[in-house]
Amino acid sequence: MAENPKTVVYLTEDSAPRYLHYGEDFITHKFPAGTRALYPNPPMKEIKNRGAAIRYALNHPEGGAKPLYAQLKPGMKVAIAIDDISVPLPPMKTPDIRQEVLEIVTEILEDHGVEDIQMFMALALHRRMTPEEIKRSVGPKVFNKYYPDRLDNMDAEDTENMVHLGKTSQGEDVQVYRPAAESDLLIYVNVNYVPMNGGYKSIGTGMAGYQSIQHHHNPETIAKSDSYMDPENSALYDSNTRMGMLVNEHLNVFHIETALNNRMYDENLDFLARNEDNWSSADHLKFNTFKWALSKAPRAAKRALFHKVPAPYGLLGVFAGETEAVHEKTLEKCWQQHLVEVEGQSDVVVYGIPFESPYNVNSILNPLLVRIMALGYFHNMYRGKPLVKKGGTLIVTHPCYDEFDPDHHPSYIEFFNRCLPETRDSHKLAHKYEKEFANNPSYIEMFRNGNAYHGVHPFYMWYWCENGQNHVGRVIVVGAENEHVPERLGWERAETMDEALEMARDTHGRDMDITLVNHPPFVIADVK
Repeated sequence: MAENPKTVVYLTEDSAPRYLHYGEDFITHKFPAGTRALYPNPPMKEIKNRGAAIRYALNHPEGGAKPLYAQLKPGMKVAIAIDDISVPLPPMKTPDIRQEVLEIVTEILEDHGVEDIQMFMALALHRRMTPEEIKRSVGPKVFNKYYPDRLDNMDAEDTENMVHLGKTSQGEDVQVYRPAAESDLLIYVNVNYVPMNGGYKSIGTGMAGYQSIQHHHNPETIAKSDSYMDPENSALYDSNTRMGMLVNEHLNVFHIETALNNRMYDENLDFLARNEDNWSSADHLKFNTFKWALSKAPRAAKRALFHKVPAPYGLLGVFAGETEAVHEKTLEKCWQQHLVEVEGQSDVVVYGIPFESPYNVNSILNPLLVRIMALGYFHNMYRGKPLVKKGGTLIVTHPCYDEFDPDHHPSYIEFFNRCLPETRDSHKLAHKYEKEFANNPSYIEMFRNGNAYHGVHPFYMWYWCENGQNHVGRVIVVGAENEHVPERLGWERAETMDEALEMARDTHGRDMDITLVNHPPFVIADVK
């Protein structure tokens, strides 16, 4: 195996400074010669005629499934589960691929006399989407015709509408939303741009509530999952598979997955995905102007600006039919787009943490979400083995402001200020506090009738970092604007990148290996 010099770059004394995301800002730093910098693969060629690709997939399904039209008859009940706002990031330019899939699917259903159609956003324990967010995802045609009577958010705390299907061989409760459970046909519409959703995970999790999700979103299961990206080494994947298979045994499922490329920036900003040494003078001017303007703007204004800039993702493939067969096709496209071959691990890995995660769309990246981006997502973007050596150092850049959205993340505030001062141990947190938060009537009310994440959600964010937390030796955050947030997260603080690198040398020596990862667009390191 040889590293691709376009995606794996070894810096020299003459290399330009590298930029890093720093929340709603950017910072730049000239890294030492010998630093390895990873860059995303160029966006793969997209399918121009999306409608034709969708129709072909529906008519030529995977895994021996019948074409969609052949499964339809007048008078049947059809449920359609739809991925929520957590994917993709940032949200894609309209029309969203969900809109294009749904318009074709509903047209086929109506042409075959199917009138009993119930669509729902498969939220699991995520926050309710606003009507405007739903409309943007499904498109005005579907929204205007079906919302709200036949299209809405699912409610995982509506006990009358959550159906228990049974238990897996490992005693895991399998629970789904009633419209899906009582359907003659369940159509699941996925958006896939990294290999972390879709397949049995969506079937077993997206339509479930706390009764089901607690079986795999816990410290023990997550700690056994060597990589969320590599299904062959994931206890989480095993649990999702068992539960998803049980759902498929009870329900007639027709799965639709759409794989996207990594075209996260339009032509004005696409240089951000490239090696800085290859930037033109115009690119440098645009970046410096943008960086300067951000430095002068209030944080709320910068946040609002970033959340309004969609991504021009291209469609790589559409696959429909049997859940596992469909997901295999999708994963193949995801690996082709995102995998970057890397030779060997590093003592030190550096990430810039941007303004957004799957859990703060149109909101604030609070301290717990900064942690999950570093240790829960970026650390786990590997196949084979982690990019950082066991006991290595992770350096991240983010201001670590102590800000929370009280409408979206109310239970996060209590978790951060009440639970973490007592312990950072996931097992102790789970044992002492998880049930209390999960059953808190105020949090349930805000989840059901507001736009709050479920009361238990901050616990899952904390557990999701278990893999990274157990692997790295230390985490150093550069540029934190206070001391108490890093301390509460169990991190160290450095004023500058030079200071952070010097701290790392105290552990790893003067000849330590450094790898800088240019996220986003996302890089999944295939480490040999």
